[in-house]
Amino acid sequence: MVDADGFRPNVGIVLVNERDQVLWARRVGGHDAWQFPQGGIQPRENSEDALFRELNEEVGLQASDVKIIGRTRGWLRYRLPARLRRHNSTPGFLGQKQQWFLLRMLADDSAVRFDMTPEPEFDHWQWVSYWYPVLEVVDFKREVYRRALRELMPQLIRLRRGTGT
Repeated sequence: MVDADGFRPNVGIVLVNERDQVLWARRVGGHDAWQFPQGGIQPRENSEDALFRELNEEVGLQASDVKIIGRTRGWLRYRLPARLRRHNSTPGFLGQKQQWFLLRMLADDSAVRFDMTPEPEFDHWQWVSYWYPVLEVVDFKREVYRRALRELMPQLIRLRRGTGT
């Protein structure tokens, strides 16, 4: 599903632990390519439904394993380099538009698993500092990561102070 501007609706997932570190995952076959879990919103699915489906498919977590702390207000977009674009859609596929969610991990780390689908997205994960992904993600996603983390940070601060959700 691609919108009229050529962007595929998608959710991005920032999962934080009790030390406010974020889950950072390595893509299968990605030659050391790391990213946050993310995935497309399917037809007749809202962004929260997509969030929980993708969370389960990509990192094996259930809705009860996390708590939603916040989300970005609108869509954040990035363009894929031409070599990574699909050319089988009308209008032409340019990239992703994402709504980002900030989640608190409630489950033990052992709940994270990659065997929920026949073809896992990731093969390894680790907890990293909150801003680390901005420096390490592939360059075409960097500005979206920066904007998402900047917008979500006040919600994390409110949670720390006990005034958030």
